[in-house]
Amino acid sequence: MQQKCKNLKGCGFFNNFKGNNEVISEGWIKLYCENENKSQKCERKIIKEKTGKAPVDNMTPTGKLL
Repeated sequence: MQQKCKNLKGCGFFNNFKGNNEVISEGWIKLYCENENKSQKCERKIIKEKTGKAPVDNMTPTGKLL
């Protein structure tokens, strides 16, 4: 079983947009959030690690703003 992203529980994007049709259709949650290895490419995670602060909630794992 794949490990989920360690930031998933507190992720504003995941918590606010997990039911959004665009988010579901793009597959961001499955691709980035539900796979710890692939989550290393998540722009949200990269920004948080660099700055110590989470990006705005409407920023996707690819860096696109909804």
